[in-house]
Amino acid sequence: MATTTGRRSSADTRTHVLEVAHELFYWHGIHAVGVDKVAAEAGVAPTTLYRLFASKDDLVAAYVENAANDYRDWFSAAAERGGDDPAQRILALFDAQVATTQPEVCRGCPYLMALTEFPDEELAIHRHAVEVKAWVREQFAQLAKKTRPNDSDTLADQLMLVFEGVYATVQALGADGPAARARALVELLVTTPPRTAPPRSSRAARSSRTAG
Repeated sequence: MATTTGRRSSADTRTHVLEVAHELFYWHGIHAVGVDKVAAEAGVAPTTLYRLFASKDDLVAAYVENAANDYRDWFSAAAERGGDDPAQRILALFDAQVATTQPEVCRGCPYLMALTEFPDEELAIHRHAVEVKAWVREQFAQLAKKTRPNDSDTLADQLMLVFEGVYATVQALGADGPAARARALVELLVTTPPRTAPPRSSRAARSSRTAG
């Protein structure tokens, strides 16, 4: 493919390369795609690519970081569609997730894939993937505090498990598999009051009757 960098600034070329890398890494796997393949598909010389990214690891780290930034924007915008009610904001996130986990646009979570392919915690690739997962958990924590103040940690963990479970199952079992039940499950979670332990005096009374 002919090179096209003469028409672009360095910043524009970097953005273009990352867009191409995203498609290749996501749909074909990071280790399966070499730098030469990315350069060829982007229409740039390998030397140009290496001026922008010192190594493949640098390119992959930039891909994960860039994708994570876009994902944060998507997540925030999806939540806003629920309006001011925190429970509706949570449900809006799961509604939006349905559209983004259909087979024509999704083969699973790119951050889970990155963590699998790059388990070394010292790598920037790994750190960027962990950071976006931690960020999502924090967003659910903030929404849970407004939805169920007395049991927000439990609700946040439950929401995170369901949200991540959708990404983990769609690749193998499809969007019509267990993932299709996620929204209904979450509706139960945010509308059902948490079970509370009986008052201390009631437990003490039952214990004394049992002992007698």
